[in-house]
Amino acid sequence: MDADKPICGREPDSQFVELAVEVFSMLADPTRVRIILALRDVEELSVNHLADIVDKPPSTVSQHLAKLRLARIVATRQHGQRVFYRLENEHAKQLVSDAIFQAEHSLGDVPRHHHRQNSESA
Repeated sequence: MDADKPICGREPDSQFVELAVEVFSMLADPTRVRIILALRDVEELSVNHLADIVDKPPSTVSQHLAKLRLARIVATRQHGQRVFYRLENEHAKQLVSDAIFQAEHSLGDVPRHHHRQNSESA
């Protein structure tokens, strides 16, 4: 009967709500947010390169990347002994960008991202 009905994940009673909370929980760490920001505009980066960008030891970054990989937020490609990481899809990038924009709103005044929009439409 309802088998042909598409499932909308954006309804309050959606089966995806708990999974969405797990995604938010996974992103509730400054190092993980910084990793996603570092990966947002590049094809892929190695652990060492990410460690330099987020200013954390490679072992720490590797542990965070393992969690992000289990959550299917990042994917890997191995080339010889090196492992390269990339965002699995555009959604993590959008979630983090929107969270940063929301954080800017908490500071009061007109957030920087609104200044950019206003200058583009002028």
